[in-house]
Amino acid sequence: MNEHTPPWPTRLRDGLLSAGVWTIMRLLRLQPPQFSAWVGSFWARAIGRHTRVHKAALRNLRLAYPEKSDAEREAIAIGMWDNLGRMAGEFVHLDRIWQYNMWEPAKSRIEVAGGSNFVAMRIDGKPALVFTAHLANWELPAIAAAAQGLDSAVLFRAPDNTFLADLLFAARSKVMGNLVAASHVAVFELATVLDQGKHLGILVDQSRPGGPMVDFFGHPCPVNPTIARLARLYECPVHGVRVIRLPGGRFRIQCTPPLDLPRDTGGKIDVNGSMQMITSVVEGWIREHPEQWTWFYRRWRHLGAGY
Repeated sequence: MNEHTPPWPTRLRDGLLSAGVWTIMRLLRLQPPQFSAWVGSFWARAIGRHTRVHKAALRNLRLAYPEKSDAEREAIAIGMWDNLGRMAGEFVHLDRIWQYNMWEPAKSRIEVAGGSNFVAMRIDGKPALVFTAHLANWELPAIAAAAQGLDSAVLFRAPDNTFLADLLFAARSKVMGNLVAASHVAVFELATVLDQGKHLGILVDQSRPGGPMVDFFGHPCPVNPTIARLARLYECPVHGVRVIRLPGGRFRIQCTPPLDLPRDTGGKIDVNGSMQMITSVVEGWIREHPEQWTWFYRRWRHLGAGY
């Protein structure tokens, strides 16, 4: 056993988890997407509320919504589990979930808002940066880009479990553009994507220790400045894309016009100011549908264990 091999309890745990996930996915794959989403929601709500993750979500909700009652915050947290469970059930149908017909939107699973902004990105001949957040089913923006012929790449973070990492990569690679794994050399791959005139999607709603500090729900937190640094370097448009979960297993995908990012005295895009603008956009999205965001992320970890 070399120094990089995990200890046997970890390998046993990962093996059992992998076997369980494989079995569940096989069973759910036999069901329609909406039923799979319901099954995922049922078990996520039943189990999630009894976990430490649920307690972490409630801590974050107390920070974000001090004016709400415990019951209101609990309802948001349960809604979070509902959304996560539905997303898990939908994941096994990732190659079937895209169903969009611009001529008959009422019969589509997907509806689009800000469609002209999508079209502009596709035909302007420029590279672009697109940010999104862990809202509703956040796999859909990348699927939408590939389905609509937008030459794109997506930055993603693979789980530590090798089986799960391979499974996620295999499922996503069938329906998305290029996939760039987060790593210490990923920035060079991201630069190549933009050099080629492609569109790059980045999730921006997680903490980055040592990153610029921004205000998020009234509290300072560090963010990953990669998207703002790339915007400064390439002077390319930056759009926001979000997904809203609708009743009946439907979704709305909304694309913003390019953001008018703040600039420094030299006329260059200001990284810190841009990250605050992007973070404020994401906060606005979350406030509209708080039950559709993943509240357990440690956005305010610097405040200490008691936050």
